[in-house]
Amino acid sequence: MPNNSAWRPASWRNFTALQQPNYPDAGALAAVQAELSQLPPLVTSAEILSLKQRIADAQEGRSFLLQGGDCAESFADCESGLISNRLKVLLQMSLVLVHGLRKPVVRVGRFAGQYAKPRSADLESKDGITLPSYRGDFINAPEFTESARLPDPRRMVKGHARSAMTMNFVRALIDGGFADLHHPEYWNLGWVTQSPQAEQYNKLVQSVGDAIRFMETISGEPAHNVNRTDFYTSHEALLLPYEEALTRQVPRQDGWFNLSTHFPWIGMRTAQLDGAHVAYFRGIANPVGVKISAGVTDAQIAGLCETLNPENEPGRLTLIHRLGAGNVEKELPRLIRAVKSSGARVLWVCDPMHGNTESTSNGYKTRRFDNIKAELERSFDVHAAEGSHLGGVHLELTGENVTECLGGARDLIEADLERAYLSSVDPRLNYEQSLEIAMSIVHKHGRLY
Repeated sequence: MPNNSAWRPASWRNFTALQQPNYPDAGALAAVQAELSQLPPLVTSAEILSLKQRIADAQEGRSFLLQGGDCAESFADCESGLISNRLKVLLQMSLVLVHGLRKPVVRVGRFAGQYAKPRSADLESKDGITLPSYRGDFINAPEFTESARLPDPRRMVKGHARSAMTMNFVRALIDGGFADLHHPEYWNLGWVTQSPQAEQYNKLVQSVGDAIRFMETISGEPAHNVNRTDFYTSHEALLLPYEEALTRQVPRQDGWFNLSTHFPWIGMRTAQLDGAHVAYFRGIANPVGVKISAGVTDAQIAGLCETLNPENEPGRLTLIHRLGAGNVEKELPRLIRAVKSSGARVLWVCDPMHGNTESTSNGYKTRRFDNIKAELERSFDVHAAEGSHLGGVHLELTGENVTECLGGARDLIEADLERAYLSSVDPRLNYEQSLEIAMSIVHKHGRLY
């Protein structure tokens, strides 16, 4: 746990903070921060420390981390059907992984706070009009009007409320038996009878059910720990005024906890060693992640490990590499060796999404399923060759029947994108493609049934 006696949640203000909105009224921003600091937290320190131990287990190969959810949540999507479908696809994927890898899966959702996104430019121009870029519902609205694009600090309070509603509903579903392994049919999304993956998935479900019933028959009592599961939340901690306001000390625990989420991460664009985001992250007790690209130098990655985890604490630091399918064999060995040379203890996770983004001839931002799968499989191979261990996957996905990524079992083509392209930011795997990714992992590194 970080031991920074002089650190405070506002310490980041002494450093250069990138990707922050320009709020027109500093007094209004301060008032919102004061209000947020008095609202109930979204997670507890006990949950945060539990996740840190689970990540420590994944570092040692005793479990596997599955992190997934929307590229960017919207306020309009805080709706029970969308939330439960997102939970269903993560449960389906984790069932495949648990059964195939023969180890526990740590389930971390990209939800309940993923309302801010980095942008490549502060301004956007259309038809001769220039306005602030849309930076996520935490900050402004996507409509291209002056009023919609004006950064409004009150949106942070709205985002906190929707994050709380999301967490409340997820917890209620899980506590109510939604994740019960006796009833995986609860997780069906309506596609199972039609999908090319249906037969394989149904065999797996039958196999798991048979195994549970066998254990219960032999023991004469119900199998333990199959009627519920733990879920954790994560988001890119981009909007520092919000994160600061939700960072608190708690009774009977040392240090400061970011109580807006269990697992915050730093994006590639804000991972500067001398930047405000690293300065903020160094002082919180949560397990933290950092996105790593091919542009990171050996000195930078070693510096991040030292700054964010100076005590080399198990479970503290996760490095999420996002390289692109064509760069894995070239860049990943160097990054692994740099971390090994520093002696740092980290969990390696592959994000096969962001390095494979492209634009199509009909104007859509997309990703090819074959490239996503290739980056993930090549990453497993490189880690094995380097004597390292890839302990997780980080995916942008949805439980909805969208057509945003090309390929997959239904071989989606460019013409399909316009049929159901719903993302306001980045393309996501649909539920079917997500399950294919889980199956590809265990085809390569485990067994399905």
